Amino acid sequence: MHDIKAIRDNPDAFDTGLARRGLPPMAGELLKIDSERRDHLQKLQDAQARRNAASKDIGEAMKQGDKARAESLKAEMGTIKDFIASGEAVERDLNQKIEAALAVIPNIPLDDVPDGKDETGNIEVRRWGERPRFEYEARQHFDIGEWLGLMDFEAAAKIAGARFVVMRGQLARMERALAQFMLDLQTGSNGYTEHYVPFMVNDAAVFGTNQLPKFAEDLFRTTDGRWLIPTAEVSLTNLVRESIVEEKNLPMRLTAYTPCFRAEAGAAGRDTRGMIRQHQFSKVELVSITTPEQSREELERMTGCAESVLQKLGLHYRVMRLCTGDMGFGSRMTYDLEVWLPGQNAFREISSCSVCGDFQARRMDARYKPADGKGTRFVHTLNGSGLAVGRTMVAILENYQNADGSVTIPEALRPYMGGADKITRP
Repeated sequence: MHDIKAIRDNPDAFDTGLARRGLPPMAGELLKIDSERRDHLQKLQDAQARRNAASKDIGEAMKQGDKARAESLKAEMGTIKDFIASGEAVERDLNQKIEAALAVIPNIPLDDVPDGKDETGNIEVRRWGERPRFEYEARQHFDIGEWLGLMDFEAAAKIAGARFVVMRGQLARMERALAQFMLDLQTGSNGYTEHYVPFMVNDAAVFGTNQLPKFAEDLFRTTDGRWLIPTAEVSLTNLVRESIVEEKNLPMRLTAYTPCFRAEAGAAGRDTRGMIRQHQFSKVELVSITTPEQSREELERMTGCAESVLQKLGLHYRVMRLCTGDMGFGSRMTYDLEVWLPGQNAFREISSCSVCGDFQARRMDARYKPADGKGTRFVHTLNGSGLAVGRTMVAILENYQNADGSVTIPEALRPYMGGADKITRP
């Protein structure tokens, strides 16, 4: 959510930021609503002041025996009360109008975010590792999983429809092993505190992390009005909603392993086979709550924590700085980690790490108390995948595939797989 006062103080900078996202100017229309709201609020305050003064005047008139003046003032008081009663409703409507307008406007990119219309404008920052070499045509993960007899999309379709999978045996165990490995790394080496959080949340929670109102069609809703989380970012970030934390407790670094649910409403025809884009998947999420001064450095740190998973697993990847046209709605800057998939002969996203500034904090009213004790300030929030479990499995199957159809298990994962070094067909 944007600060209307900041827009009022510098409307040109706001419109310039929107233009970098390919959006038309909006400051003028917002400030028109804001001006109407402020003018009405001033009239309401004047009426309330006049009501208080008239009440005293009525008392004075009664003391002096001036009944005519007292009756006149009472009549005026009645008119003022009617105006205030209706005026408070108008004030609520104007507040809702400007909040609704602000709620669907994306965040403003940082200055060092590259300009661009789509993913072609993204900039590669660095690469790690080497691509594996095969003496045969590398197969995609679904071919490998189905040949092993451990990945079943047909059974999942009978149960739930498209974009689901049933895994069994060693692949089911690998799903669990990867999550445990990631959590141990993020909590043991990278300083995150593990949480168990709700998988269903209310309207305020999804609004706070900017999925509502703009992206409702991408979510699943329960019959009692709750929402299935699209990522643990929603639950973790909302832990500081409507609260004030002490500066000494920042940064807060939180992590959770959860199922995630996405309708994939905008993904028709994309990645229809396999596990890349599913309605249900698992993820280890990273969330940081910081001061404004800490947030930019924390983004670099968080990205490094996500990278450490890929490095431990020996997976070749690159880091991309997203351009203005490819960033998420609430982000001010985003790094994507793209892992190499030999079966697709392409890099594919496996993690996004974003800094949101105070964009989410304003929606959640999440603040901190500075060490100097002077008032409160909005926190800054960050989120990233550390990592998406299913896509990590996809990367392992494709990068560690063998000519005989088996899959070598990365060394870092073997303790979590009962010491096994290979997955073979039963």
